[in-house]
Amino acid sequence: MIKVALAGQPNSGKTTLFNILTGARAHVGNWPGVTVEKREGLYRKDRTNEAISIVDLPGIYSLSPYTTEEIISRDYLLGKNCDIIINIIDSTTLERSLYLTTQLLETNIPLVIALNMSDELQKSGKQIDVKLLEKRLGVPVISISALREEGINELIEAVRKNAKKKRKARTVLENSEISETINLLEENFRSNEVVEPLFHAIKLLENDEYEIKKHPEALKFLKNSEFKFTSTTFNDDVEAFIADARYRWIVTNLEGVVSNVTKEETTPSKKKRKLSRTGLADKILTHRIFGIPIFIAIVFIIFHLTFSENFLFIGGLLGEDFVTLPGTAFEGVFGEGGINSPGVILFNLLELACNSISDGLASIYKGPEWLGGLLFDGILAGVFAVLSFLPQIIVLYFFISLLEDTGYMARVAFNLDRIFRKFGLSGRSIIPMLMGFGCSIPAMINARTLKSEHERVATIRVIPFFSCGTKAPILLAVSGGIVQYFGVGNVDVIVFSMYAIGVVLAMITAIIMRKTMLKGETTPFIMELPPYRVPKAKALFIHLYDKAKHFVKKAFTIILVSSVVVWFLAHFSFNWEFLEDSQIEQSILMNVAQLVRPLFTPLGFGSQLTKYGWVFIAAAVTGLIAKENAIGTFGTIAASLAAAGLITIGGDSDVDSVTAMIQLTNINLPALLSFIVFNMTTIPCMAAVATAKAELTRKQFIGTIIFWLAVSYVISSFIYLIGSWWWTLFIILAILGLAVVGYFLYQKYQNNKVARV
Repeated sequence: MIKVALAGQPNSGKTTLFNILTGARAHVGNWPGVTVEKREGLYRKDRTNEAISIVDLPGIYSLSPYTTEEIISRDYLLGKNCDIIINIIDSTTLERSLYLTTQLLETNIPLVIALNMSDELQKSGKQIDVKLLEKRLGVPVISISALREEGINELIEAVRKNAKKKRKARTVLENSEISETINLLEENFRSNEVVEPLFHAIKLLENDEYEIKKHPEALKFLKNSEFKFTSTTFNDDVEAFIADARYRWIVTNLEGVVSNVTKEETTPSKKKRKLSRTGLADKILTHRIFGIPIFIAIVFIIFHLTFSENFLFIGGLLGEDFVTLPGTAFEGVFGEGGINSPGVILFNLLELACNSISDGLASIYKGPEWLGGLLFDGILAGVFAVLSFLPQIIVLYFFISLLEDTGYMARVAFNLDRIFRKFGLSGRSIIPMLMGFGCSIPAMINARTLKSEHERVATIRVIPFFSCGTKAPILLAVSGGIVQYFGVGNVDVIVFSMYAIGVVLAMITAIIMRKTMLKGETTPFIMELPPYRVPKAKALFIHLYDKAKHFVKKAFTIILVSSVVVWFLAHFSFNWEFLEDSQIEQSILMNVAQLVRPLFTPLGFGSQLTKYGWVFIAAAVTGLIAKENAIGTFGTIAASLAAAGLITIGGDSDVDSVTAMIQLTNINLPALLSFIVFNMTTIPCMAAVATAKAELTRKQFIGTIIFWLAVSYVISSFIYLIGSWWWTLFIILAILGLAVVGYFLYQKYQNNKVARV
């Protein structure tokens, strides 16, 4: 088997190439930090006896271990884990991209250069002399376009041809004033049987911390030698000298490699027009004042297209039955008076299909009553209640993927960095936070890119506040119940507001942590703004397919099992006696939920509700396993209560399970908003909790669990109190003000105490 490592800088198209070569459905994003850990797959079109294993290493700018990604890549390559490296390079930024190449050349590992985005280079009116570049680098160079799948066969052919060939390490510093010292150190490493002696020699000269710790004997040898570096230009900084030498070599050797295709395409006026298109877009989207409001407006439009039941707010302009289709099977699917958004229409269609399947199976079922209850009130009611939200989640992910793949999300990070930096957070922490909208798990892993330990912990703790797609069913179902029962607002406005609360809460709590318990310097953040690109339909489809598959898999595994457990607990007493639907008050579920009800009274869904108010507590607890479970629990319990004749759902009633629960429990509007916020901000799903445990120390992890519980409890209580009694806002503000003053007085006392010592 040939083992291939993919190495390249962020935004070079490395992950796209990995997906094409392996057929893997890895997420492709157009902003830095998408790939954090190496991933492995087999070349999918292999028709020979010798398979090709491909490892996707994190996107890095160099092999100096300043970040976790660089350490991962460096250790993997120097550990002789691969037979050959494919160094993927962005053809449009050749000079910058070759910096990493000059470091890879200093290893003995066979190397093939993949010049990616050749199609974009041609559009810019330029071309690369591949043969000349190959001659100057001394390694094979293949021109490809990963997006268009061009040049892939030639690349694989070059890999097969060169994987078994030995390649001698060379450096672009061979004619510099430190070349003799490099040779001495290289010989020293070689005599001590150190693998990749040339690479280690240059890194030691750069005062690489990782190298100094690993080879103290070589450092002693260097200090005992006659090597002395004196340079007024670089202030005796060898690392700066080496970096400059690399770039000077690149500039010199690129002469004649890149040329213009035609004079017409590169006239100053045409260049200016090309630059103006990108420049104009960035001038607007990254504007100091309007950049963030534009982002907020874009997000609201996405939410409106996904969740609105009054599309374009034209409901009042249409007739009562214009799109309602009364008396048909599609009544209300496309709207009632107004027009539903595309996301809501798809939701209604899938819900109609699920209800039809459930009703059809129930009509032909002839088995025992208890088994029918388990199948229809337990399994199908729970699973279908969650599965109905799949279309809206896919629509939401579609728009988020568009923002990522076009390069816009990088601009959002750039805009937010200006604000974050003032409060002790770097722009690098924004990237994992924004990834939290997709899923908390990869977002927490991505926090490894943060150099500051305190900043990393703070970021991991607030990531769940950026509500992921699995929380969408809770937001949508409860928001829909609010609109349907109380007749206030629009679903899209409520959902957008809840997302906004989560983001603002994340900002505030992160700032508080960085100013108090997690103090530290703000790490520098340098991020390249990638060019705007038109997303590839195939990449979008792969991403959406993955999300849909993951959601459906959870619906038919975790949520199915949870629905069975909830139905079981709702139909058995502590004496293990089977209970009818009308006897649910004697169930294990109700008795346990009633026991903890007082704890949720300050949040609005505790003891103040009717005797069936425990359903909100049961939903919140099951949501700790997987957030979708909350709605599955509503569906399961509502089906049992409907069978007992306590509520009416579906059919001609046009009432869903959540709305029926609102009516049955007499829960008010502030309490429902509190319920949403609590589920958004409390302990996330068990998979995210396990990820946080792996990323943090034991003490940090325990603190994080307490943080999630405390913040969700306090904020939800505030929302309920202020919503129910507006004057409590002044009491809360007074308490918070006293807390801030008390903290600053305590800090002043501590500083004076230290000064006296």
